[in-house]
Amino acid sequence: MGSGATDVVVVGAGVIGLSIAWRCAQRGLAVTVLDPAPGSGATWTAAGMLAPATELHYEGRPLLALTLDSAARYPGFVAELADATGVDVGYRRCGTLQAAWDAADLAALRDLHAFQSSLGIESELLTSRQLRAAEPALAAGLPGGLWAADDHQIDNRMLHGALRRAAGGAGVREVTARVGGWLRRGQQVVGVRTESGDRFEAGTVVLAAGAWSAAVAELPAQTGPSTPAGLQVPAGLQASAGLPAEVVPPVRPVKGQTLRLRGPSDLLNHVVRGAVRGSPVYVVPRGDGSLVIGASSEEAGFDLGPRAGAVYELLRDAQLLLPVLGEVRFDEVSTGLRPGSPDNLPMIGGTVVDGLLVATGHYRNGILLAPLTADAVAGLITGEDPGIDLTACDPRRFSRSEVSA
Repeated sequence: MGSGATDVVVVGAGVIGLSIAWRCAQRGLAVTVLDPAPGSGATWTAAGMLAPATELHYEGRPLLALTLDSAARYPGFVAELADATGVDVGYRRCGTLQAAWDAADLAALRDLHAFQSSLGIESELLTSRQLRAAEPALAAGLPGGLWAADDHQIDNRMLHGALRRAAGGAGVREVTARVGGWLRRGQQVVGVRTESGDRFEAGTVVLAAGAWSAAVAELPAQTGPSTPAGLQVPAGLQASAGLPAEVVPPVRPVKGQTLRLRGPSDLLNHVVRGAVRGSPVYVVPRGDGSLVIGASSEEAGFDLGPRAGAVYELLRDAQLLLPVLGEVRFDEVSTGLRPGSPDNLPMIGGTVVDGLLVATGHYRNGILLAPLTADAVAGLITGEDPGIDLTACDPRRFSRSEVSA
């Protein structure tokens, strides 16, 4: 079966993949997106925090430049989505309070504040009284905290819905199908094949399948005698599933669980973060009264089963910071797989195989980095300047290190 040609095929219809597809379509390109279950991965489970400051780690300077740049793009990104769809995506400029659990934790926040200041990031240390004044629902006796006025949030599920609508309105074709192989002409990727045998030829293929990106790239070869019956392959075109090893993105799944509760819409004014006896937890309040609790992180392969202990620990720690949570309604537990990379930096850009770009490995920052990633990939495809140095994100950095080792 044949499905014709398109300019760009995007493998993956999460927030990253759809953002790329939308930006490409806005530039006049014909785009097809393939995903067996659009938005069901990390996009669905995420909390939607846009937090360059409070997600900063001491070894994270290269990532910081990316997150700050993408956060600055968000107001325009959201405004464009609203114009295109009329949909409110829950973008709230509410700031983030990071509460200290004890004196040692407060000392660590002071060190973090100094580090942030050295990098030009604005934050403010709060006394115990100031912390409670900012968020009265916090537990009494917390020694202080850190205020990050520019760390905001967005409703990731509403964002995904708006992107599907905007992309569709711009002409993007969404195909609910699983990729079964790669179409190659010589050393060039020229499209993909679905498991059912449909072909989608394209000038550029973007691999944006999140935690499944490596698995998609490593699909077993199905050329020659194993080519599915009925698949008509044009002359010179290979129905080849496997890509060269140096192209396979070293992405691993990192399991995360989030809980959704529901209370009064005015229960919390800001995103609240903390580390209770060393265990990180966050609570993200939505405008409709729903609350997203998260921060669990497990190296558990592709296991998507919710773990009772993780649910208990998140509820326990969130309630220790915010005792009022014991009185609200429990709505949902969801589990997703973050796409982790060896250096915790995303992979955005070209590969050693012509026709193939990669946009994966965003780990904890996929929602935050969506505007930057979309602009960068669309710019690379059309020859435009992406407006930021992507050297640290070059997917070829891993293949180069393997070659030189």
